[in-house]
Amino acid sequence: MATKKAAAPVKAAATKKAATKKAATKKAAPAKRAAAKPAKPESRTALVRRARRINRELAEVYPYAHPELDFDNPFQLLVATVLSAQTTDLRVNQTTPALFAKYPTPEDLAAANPEEVEEILRPCGFFRAKTRSVIGLSKALSEQFGGEVPGRLEDLVKLPGVGRKTAFVVLGNAFGRPGITVDTHFQRLVRRWKWTEQTDPDKIEAEIGALFPKSDWTDLSHHVIWHGRRICHARRPACGACPIAPLCPAYGEGETDPEKAKKLLKYEKGGFPGQRLKPPQAYLDAGGKAAPPLGAG
Repeated sequence: MATKKAAAPVKAAATKKAATKKAATKKAAPAKRAAAKPAKPESRTALVRRARRINRELAEVYPYAHPELDFDNPFQLLVATVLSAQTTDLRVNQTTPALFAKYPTPEDLAAANPEEVEEILRPCGFFRAKTRSVIGLSKALSEQFGGEVPGRLEDLVKLPGVGRKTAFVVLGNAFGRPGITVDTHFQRLVRRWKWTEQTDPDKIEAEIGALFPKSDWTDLSHHVIWHGRRICHARRPACGACPIAPLCPAYGEGETDPEKAKKLLKYEKGGFPGQRLKPPQAYLDAGGKAAPPLGAG
């Protein structure tokens, strides 16, 4: 009998403990539901403000941003941009000195032997198709535009191998006319930042253009592309070294540890040569290094 009486308080204590635990769980439930509540959609006004702030931040990080193709005139920029498809700007910059030394004008390149041009362009990849494009556009410039690169979008896109992206590179950087360059880096970053959900380059161009004044378009393109090449990489973004991390909805997709992220930085941010053999002085003053010529160790 004494054993039964002793067990009663123990049983009562266990029952009270279970009840307390149950009550605590029940009380915590509402907090759990609140945490799972979806985030409020970003308003159009908030999106515009965030997008423009990101561009201002990047302008401070890359005040020396410029087209990373070497060129001395609109014709050289047009040809170099066509050659840059499916390869790096560095490889193009290492290849074009020999091309322009032998064929300095549209008339020269229009009359060139295709096999000789192919041999020069071989390092760029797809050299046969690119040879047809640069010879074709040179003939069109010679026959239709007096050997001069036109400064209008509607004329440029009619040239062989020239699309809107190439045209805007030329217009923005050779003629000072605003344009958005939607390359692979630009497409990747604007979707990561939730500026657009579009995948078609023309639709991306239209949606991003609507977020910024037209006067910002060319520099915006440089800022985004530079950031994509240096920090916000395709496979492993350096999130822990990113200056716009607080504004990025995709933060955490890449390496967040600051020290590890620093090791992922490229070009001048990582102390390595850039893509131009003849970069602007402002880039060199900022610590950037000129790329080596083709065949250099």
